[in-house]
Amino acid sequence: MNWGGLLLVMILLSSLVPGLIIFALPEKSNRPRTFLNLGGAFLKLLLILVMIIGIYKGRHFAVRWQLLPGIELALNSDPLAALFSTLSTVLWLLTTLYAVGYLEQSPNRRQFFGYFSICVTVTVGIALAGNLITFLLFYELLTLTTYPLVTHRGTREALAAGRVYLAYTLSGGAVLLVAVAWLQVLAGPVDFGGQPVLASVAATHELQLIVIFFMFIAGLGVKAALVPLHGWLPRAMVAPAPVSALLHAVAVVKAGVFGIVRIVHDVYGIGFAAGLNLLLPLSILASVSIIYGSLCALREDDLKKRLAYSTISQLSYIVLGVSVAGPLAAIGGLVHLVHQGLMKITLFFCAGNLAETLGVHRISEMNGIARRMPLTMAAFSVGALGMIGFPPMAGFVSKWYLGMGALATGKMWVVAILAVSTVLNAAYFLPILIGAWFKPQECTWSEQVVAVRLETRWMLLVPPLVTAFLVVTVGLLANAQISPLAWVKLIVGREFGP
Repeated sequence: MNWGGLLLVMILLSSLVPGLIIFALPEKSNRPRTFLNLGGAFLKLLLILVMIIGIYKGRHFAVRWQLLPGIELALNSDPLAALFSTLSTVLWLLTTLYAVGYLEQSPNRRQFFGYFSICVTVTVGIALAGNLITFLLFYELLTLTTYPLVTHRGTREALAAGRVYLAYTLSGGAVLLVAVAWLQVLAGPVDFGGQPVLASVAATHELQLIVIFFMFIAGLGVKAALVPLHGWLPRAMVAPAPVSALLHAVAVVKAGVFGIVRIVHDVYGIGFAAGLNLLLPLSILASVSIIYGSLCALREDDLKKRLAYSTISQLSYIVLGVSVAGPLAAIGGLVHLVHQGLMKITLFFCAGNLAETLGVHRISEMNGIARRMPLTMAAFSVGALGMIGFPPMAGFVSKWYLGMGALATGKMWVVAILAVSTVLNAAYFLPILIGAWFKPQECTWSEQVVAVRLETRWMLLVPPLVTAFLVVTVGLLANAQISPLAWVKLIVGREFGP
């Protein structure tokens, strides 16, 4: 193993080893557990930065282990892997800090933080997977490592949500397993980051390749929460706020859409998928999910469930972008992988602050709340306005490229979907902001946090302020050389050419 391969292994071990050690610590070992969590997060971020610098300089990091003839585990550091792994690592660091403050007095913290660390290890493993077999392995492990987090509270409602979560995700995983095995038989091992290889078998297996493609979409669409495979996501909102943030911005749903991007770009290829007429049905499915998620969000009074339905809608922008089959739309879709993560984690952090500090869980309880928690609601406002697409927020950049990409490919109906979705985004976010900032308080809040100098504990306040700052910064500096947009343009340039 060369040093490049060792770097990829160390990136995974930087969270796996702390997670395993945390399981062995006594429940009351708060400081060692916090040190391991935050130390592992900072170390992973440092190693990811080393990888990114290497990619900028043209280096390629990869490592392989042969399990059986024709079956290899492979880690790879192409630009798309770097994009997703960086997002996961940065948001994991902030979510870890938030979780330490959020669960300060909670039981079973050893179990929570142990699985929390392993979950991020698996997520980064999905990002760095160099072939379909490795992706499948980490993808299935993600289900097993997130289940204890979803059911962490141990209530009847949490356990019921966990059963639904397992039913959906294991069923999707089974479909994905069949699709991977079937494709392996037809085309042999399929690696990521190179040229798609399926065109060579299309002449004799075209129908099978079409069926396999839609099996991939079905299997991955469960975690990506594509309609009608989304039913588990709103129910999973019984989990603690750090888990909700992890599910919506870092791990599960992002793993699903990332997998769809891999299938379209790396396994089938844009040109080949378009030639098989696979992209239009995928665009329609994404469009239905965008509108349906927004309509469902409108009727929800529970804040976290409204955000969950918003996730169903916003994630489908990514799928829509990669299925429009144009470079500008692909840029909009892929950069939304990052932008949606920043905006949505901000919103869930803020929702957790309201619940943990004031016992507020419903939108109908939020009138006047900005006067009690102005910093939290300022961060929430930034995330919400970004989701709507107000400039100069990150969400505006995503929607701009999606819209321009749709125009460039002559798909006016996609522009109409984006317009309707934006109106619906405004319809379910703006009333929250108007009530919080401009209406008088109408109910009594239950103060859950003892008197502190700030509006809540600093560990709960700093993460949403940082992510809100990033939402504005990546929008304002979208054209900077080190922005997510610049990195996505590098990825898309390799796919579509200059």
